[in-house]
Amino acid sequence: MKVETHYSSRSLAAGRCGSAWNVRHQAPYRMKRLLDIFILLTVTGAFAFSLFMLRRAIGFTSPWFALTTMFCFLGLVAFARPLFVLRLPGWLRTVRGWEMRGRLYRVLGVSAFGELLRRTPLRYLQPLVYLKRYPGDPTKVQTQIEGAEAAHLWAAALVIPYMVFACAQHWWGVVFWFMVVQVVGNVYPILHLRWVRGRLTRVIDKKRQNHAARNA
Repeated sequence: MKVETHYSSRSLAAGRCGSAWNVRHQAPYRMKRLLDIFILLTVTGAFAFSLFMLRRAIGFTSPWFALTTMFCFLGLVAFARPLFVLRLPGWLRTVRGWEMRGRLYRVLGVSAFGELLRRTPLRYLQPLVYLKRYPGDPTKVQTQIEGAEAAHLWAAALVIPYMVFACAQHWWGVVFWFMVVQVVGNVYPILHLRWVRGRLTRVIDKKRQNHAARNA
């Protein structure tokens, strides 16, 4: 009975120590999450106020209002990333074999566009899509790449109704410049991110195959 009581006391003490350790180590995570939520709410309020004031100044139908809305959406998604990551529709999640080979992407200059992003300050717009941010964990990078791709996809979709409206108003100059913004600001980033995601998928698959072969 004494031995059982002794071991029970030790188990109870170990359990209390473990609980205390969990509380101490979860506290910084909870604080960071609360800070991320506060930042997101603050940024959302700032963007909403900016769009409200811009609407009063130039109106809903101004191309500048539509363009600012698109950039506010991209900014909001970027600030929300510590809390959640956008996902692509199922039919766009899989990268096709011809995309992984990249022949068409090279012809379209997607590889040159990627070099421009990596070698200029533009790389700071998407800091979470680089392997050095998550060394040794390409799966997390792949998730962030998909999130960035989804952000540009929905940003492009957000502007399309305004482009249809501009066509109905015969504002062909506005339509032309919005097409330029769509190609440079959304389409090429999407193509580049898909190509990178496909190449990263190969790395992940090879890593899994090597791990399975070692455990066989």
